[in-house]
Amino acid sequence: MFIALVVAAVASLGTPLITSVATSFHVSLGSAQWTLTVALLSGAVATPVLGRLGAGPHRRATILATLAVVVAGSALTVLPLPFAWLLAGRAAQGVGLGLTALMMGVARDHLPEERGAAVIALISVVSIIGAGVGYPLAALLAELGGVRAAYGLGLAVTAAALLTAWRSMPEAPENRSAHVDVAGAVVLAAALLLVLFLAGERNLWSRHLAVAAGLAVVAVVLLCVWAVVELRSTTPLVDVRAVRHPAVAGANLAMFVGGIGMYLLLTLITRYAQTPHGAGYGFGLTTFVAGLVLVPFSVLGFVAGKLTPRVRTRITDPLLLAGSTVVVGGGFALFAAARSDLAELFAAMGVLGFGVGGFSAAMPGVILAVTPTSETSSAMSFNYVVRSVGYSLGSAIGGLILAAGTGPGHLFPDDSAYTTAALVGIGAMAITTSASLALARRRSSETTS
Repeated sequence: MFIALVVAAVASLGTPLITSVATSFHVSLGSAQWTLTVALLSGAVATPVLGRLGAGPHRRATILATLAVVVAGSALTVLPLPFAWLLAGRAAQGVGLGLTALMMGVARDHLPEERGAAVIALISVVSIIGAGVGYPLAALLAELGGVRAAYGLGLAVTAAALLTAWRSMPEAPENRSAHVDVAGAVVLAAALLLVLFLAGERNLWSRHLAVAAGLAVVAVVLLCVWAVVELRSTTPLVDVRAVRHPAVAGANLAMFVGGIGMYLLLTLITRYAQTPHGAGYGFGLTTFVAGLVLVPFSVLGFVAGKLTPRVRTRITDPLLLAGSTVVVGGGFALFAAARSDLAELFAAMGVLGFGVGGFSAAMPGVILAVTPTSETSSAMSFNYVVRSVGYSLGSAIGGLILAAGTGPGHLFPDDSAYTTAALVGIGAMAITTSASLALARRRSSETTS
């Protein structure tokens, strides 16, 4: 759980430091944005590869080597080096995002079934709320000691995570084998790079629509080629046949659409809180104070994660997914209807955190119920890739809606643009709820038969 929390918190360090990086390194905000984007990119590419390696006999070595890469990257972000080296360090830090699924594999292999399920649920939750932990701390350190001090926090906690893993991480069970499908990894990496690049480059869609659409088509073609390669491989990177199982496919669909909605609301609230009063709305909060708005998200997300294992004894995981998405939809409705007071933003963020915490805790149970123990890391890795793409698209969609609502010559969007984005989010959560209920009906029919 500590390792999952650390890698999530370190990956989120790019968000609160974008402005500070642009000022310190004398680069544009668009260039500084890549300190976040490059971490998401490397994490999405590394996750399925690490998931396959983690399914084999060298899981401990894979975990230690990956954490060593993260520590080395953290050192690059602290050293007084040019901006390109900072991006390289952030890319290395992002590789650590692939460790979350491996931690779930360790828990499932080495803990009793009931305790293992509870720990896996909490690992899923802390991988989400890590952003809420890292954001305010990084912002405070940036205000007090500059951007290097904030990245120094990442170096300290990743070194502690490496030491923790070296001392306590067990070896994988015997009789495991895992060969990495290099061809599949290369094709998937290329497709994900295109998808996340298109999600992060909002100006490309507004200024060069034909180019963006062409790249999107290429990405879809590459994903189709990857699926064919995986189906023909004797040692696939991801077992596509297992992914096609209705329960797994439905869970990944819910993760994708739900991820878009969840990250959309997170983006809307934090951006709204930092908008200056001169725009006619907003609160003009500093980066640190805006980071504190995420505290209810983290606290209530963790509470939901702790409650979920108890609730699972009475309610099935798909129904928990559906209930959690309804809660997130309530957060969107609250933000759309009431955001004139800062307390209302805290309330909306708390509702979002509780919904995301329950959703994240229930998701592994849906997938692992039909997944062999040896394939835990691989199956959850694919789910986390889907989540990363959903989060990236949620951020991009939010940016596009707000950009469309920004009048000529205006720096900030109209207040109504936030309402429009919230309504889009409610639609996304309605789709996610429908997918979750379909999973619940299928689980009920299988139990009855």
